[in-house]
Amino acid sequence: MDLVTSSPAPKTLPAAEPPRPRAQRRRQRPQTEYLKVALRQVTLRQAAPSVLAVYGVLKLIGFLVFMWLLDTTGDYRSKAPRYGGGAHAWDVLSTWDGWWYRQIAEHGYHPQLVPVPGGSGHWSVEQNSAAFFPLYPGLIRAVSATTGLGSYGAGMTVSVVASFAAALGIYAVASGLAGHRVGLLAAALWAVWPGSGVEWSVYSDSLYIALAVWTCHFVLAGRWLTAGAVCLVAGLSRPTAFTLIAALAAAAVPAALRDEDGRIAFRDADGRRRLPSLRWRPLAALALAPLGLAGYLGWVGEQTGDLKAYSILESDAWDHYFDFGRSTAHVVVAVLAGRGDYESAAASEDLVGVGVLLLTGVLLVVLAQLRPPTVLAVYTVCTVVLAVGTHEIFGMMSRYLLPTFPLLLPAAMALDRLKPPGRVAVLVLTALASGSLTGYMLFEIGIP
Repeated sequence: MDLVTSSPAPKTLPAAEPPRPRAQRRRQRPQTEYLKVALRQVTLRQAAPSVLAVYGVLKLIGFLVFMWLLDTTGDYRSKAPRYGGGAHAWDVLSTWDGWWYRQIAEHGYHPQLVPVPGGSGHWSVEQNSAAFFPLYPGLIRAVSATTGLGSYGAGMTVSVVASFAAALGIYAVASGLAGHRVGLLAAALWAVWPGSGVEWSVYSDSLYIALAVWTCHFVLAGRWLTAGAVCLVAGLSRPTAFTLIAALAAAAVPAALRDEDGRIAFRDADGRRRLPSLRWRPLAALALAPLGLAGYLGWVGEQTGDLKAYSILESDAWDHYFDFGRSTAHVVVAVLAGRGDYESAAASEDLVGVGVLLLTGVLLVVLAQLRPPTVLAVYTVCTVVLAVGTHEIFGMMSRYLLPTFPLLLPAAMALDRLKPPGRVAVLVLTALASGSLTGYMLFEIGIP
């Protein structure tokens, strides 16, 4: 079953066209199909009010539950302002990574590698702001200077606006592949998806995901230069942008080799060998895409005098490194066995993390059956491999898998099979649950 579907049939069916030869059908380009379906649906401008309203209402429900839980328990009052505490419940939203982003916005970067006295292994270097990419704190600073808001208000403004931009992008991709209703449901699920508690907080997740979604949309629409430019900006947001760069490359290389009929032909009409003529726009996108990520990593290396400075900070200051999934497997086995003999154990949050992994696996299988476009398939697989294969605090798993927005497509298609009252009930109940499972559990029970 292909993910690209047609819109509902009109009341009067057009005369049947003669079937095309199989070879001709095979060389139809995915971008062409994507645009054909998208044009038959409600335009993005027409759909935007309903998309934003549905996402905003569901997100607000979960957010209010999250704030209510924080205020009711009051645990944040006994915690340090930097580590999940504050004078008010909403202060929690700018702790942990949010503290670092606000420091960068207010004071700038001071890249350096400082050894920890007596430190060893993966805790041998002091944590430094250079581990956090510059786009989000730069926007915080710009919004703060423009509006007069402090770094907290500016950070929340950037995140909330970016979350709505991501919702519109998710609608654009999903509706272009499977129709208006599936697109609307996918945007709705974005509000309540595991890890969505960071969407409205002083975190860069919403911004990065918005850029990733729109990059994929522009690739599918064949707007290569725009896709490359947006991917470049995404590379200034998070180091995980290399998964997006890989996805764009996987789509751009064959697109650059295709002729006007959508074929990659190494022989001419007379059967003689020839090199395919290259299309420059996909190649230009391929050249643009990695510049943001490479530029920032190079700047950190130049400032510290060590080209590997960023990876050293990640590994030796934050204990984040790729271990091919060994730590993830260890935690999953321990949680399922009811043991807590592993690093940074948090029973409730880790149990949710195992559930999110299982859900991700199921949705990956279903997504594969739908045969998604290359850019979505590569991006999703690379993001999952990176999240599962990296040594980190396991409780963050739901947050690290939040960027896998293509998994919303099979979930939305399944939800679309329910009658309207059933859809509303599922979305409202998950919105209520998200206040705890994706908000409170991340920020207060665990570490986001």
